[in-house]
Amino acid sequence: PQEAFLLGQGPLFFFTGTIILVTGCIFAMWLGEKITDKGIGNGISLLITVGIIATMPQSFIQEYAARVTGSNGGLMMILIELVIWWLIILASVYLVMAVRRIAVQYARRTASGSYEKNISGSRQFLPLKLNASGVMPIIFAQALMFVPGLIGGSSLLKDYSIGQWMISNFSDIFGLWYNVVFGLLIMIFTFFYTAITVNPTQMADDMKRNGGFVPGIKPGRKTGEFIDGVISHITLPGSIFLAIVAIMPSIAVMLGINSQFAHFYGGTSLLIMVGVVLD
Repeated sequence: PQEAFLLGQGPLFFFTGTIILVTGCIFAMWLGEKITDKGIGNGISLLITVGIIATMPQSFIQEYAARVTGSNGGLMMILIELVIWWLIILASVYLVMAVRRIAVQYARRTASGSYEKNISGSRQFLPLKLNASGVMPIIFAQALMFVPGLIGGSSLLKDYSIGQWMISNFSDIFGLWYNVVFGLLIMIFTFFYTAITVNPTQMADDMKRNGGFVPGIKPGRKTGEFIDGVISHITLPGSIFLAIVAIMPSIAVMLGINSQFAHFYGGTSLLIMVGVVLD
């Protein structure tokens, strides 16, 4: 039993491993909630961000050593990489903060409590985020990217050329076909997640209930259709932009950047860091 425990086998190992993992997870959740309660920010996101940033110095040192001591571009290449990284961070900030503002006119309330639609009413804006789904499409897509390799390695296909092709192309996370399918899935999940989280009909009903209307658009159903059309138009470029940011680490690896440092050029790591810092 002791030898099996040391080798990561046996019921004792699985029992103690489960207890440790569950306890650590609950402690991390408790710590995150305490951070949130103190008003510092989203505690869980802060813990994730700290874990991501903790690996940055070592990754940069490895990239620096590979470029300078290995005579692989030198300091000039390091400077170019940092400038490109800064530009990607800037683009990620725009992705997180970009909104499409729809002008909303609120009618002035009269003394009797009724509404009057006139130009003297207050004007506000309804902000629709370019990327309303956040990093969830990337997480969903990553969860499904193991499926092609699993299908290719099944007993039905592993002995055929198509199975070997699926295994070889979808086992490398920096490969071409992996990232093409990965980007397409991100775009699909962006539309899907936005559709289930943003409800134009409810927005239109809330505006109508509070005496608000979009200038030139009839309140109610027409307003809901207008908001839905705007969301559909901004979701497409938002999904493309999100897919590009997600596959940037693979592009960085193809350009010769260390795989550890390349993870900071995009993906969930960069978007989480940008979102937490902005918060």
